[in-house]
Amino acid sequence: MRFVYDPAGHDDDLRVAVEELEAGRWRTAGKLLQETGTHWALRTSRTQLLAVRAARSDVVKVWLDEEPGNYNAYLMSARVAVQRALRAHRKQHPKSWEFETRARDEVLWAAGHAPQDPVPWVCLLALAQIDTRQLRPEHLMAPDEPMLPSGPWGLLYEVNQRDPYNREAYHRVLQFLLALVDAGAVSLAAVVDFGRAVASQRPAGSPLLLLPAYALVEQRRRSRVDPLWRRRWAQESMLDYTLKAFHDWFRKTPPGLCSVADLHCLAYALWAAHRHMEAAEVFVAMGSYAASEPWASVHDGAAGPDPGEVLLLRARAESFAYARSHGPRAGPHP
Repeated sequence: MRFVYDPAGHDDDLRVAVEELEAGRWRTAGKLLQETGTHWALRTSRTQLLAVRAARSDVVKVWLDEEPGNYNAYLMSARVAVQRALRAHRKQHPKSWEFETRARDEVLWAAGHAPQDPVPWVCLLALAQIDTRQLRPEHLMAPDEPMLPSGPWGLLYEVNQRDPYNREAYHRVLQFLLALVDAGAVSLAAVVDFGRAVASQRPAGSPLLLLPAYALVEQRRRSRVDPLWRRRWAQESMLDYTLKAFHDWFRKTPPGLCSVADLHCLAYALWAAHRHMEAAEVFVAMGSYAASEPWASVHDGAAGPDPGEVLLLRARAESFAYARSHGPRAGPHP
């Protein structure tokens, strides 16, 4: 089958808004955010993807110039500033701290003008990964969990006051911890501890039940090839997290509200644990929408220009084959 690599996934309205932004037109995005209103989870994910695309041009600046009193326009300007700061940091730009400071100022303005909106606080969490030396006091707070290092826990608290278990917020903390790992400040064990601590809180109906799976993928990304790698997914402790994500999040959430990234993470975790029937159900839900991760990080070096996609195709085919032979037809022929 031909995969579609589009992080908007089943969110058709978002896809149209992204296409319009890329064409230099902002009104569709403005209308989308206005209609999204206080659906905080959707607002967070939509502004994040819009910012990724808008950061490549000055379209949001044009919007803000034309509607200077529009909060959504200013929020998107802050989102774009954060995206550019993160990009500068990844590329080790000599002025990345200046990008961070400028973005932080915009985000704080947005937080002050819409105290109920969690998105500015999510943005502050995103910027924390740039501060690996933890120079800012808000990045050096003591955690509630004794196994975790100091970090931006106060910022996470502020998000939770506005939108409990906000998906992006917790993934931003995960990225912060990974940045500390890369800087040699903490071990990967802290990342695993964080994922398990969040999942153990059993956030009902939340994709955060997948955080242990994301943490395990990050372990694989930073380690040598292990021939016994796949066995770790079938171990009881890891499988318990995966099945809870399947039953308590995936089964209870409309596919249109599931991110493409989370669906692929869950599909891989189930397939790797030899839970092919459940994996087939997830593959059906994602349809033709593909993601490069986690496949690009966990493949076994198959031949071809894209070994990650080779693994994705293999996992999909094996899951459907098992589902056809062991139960009701789970989906179309791969």
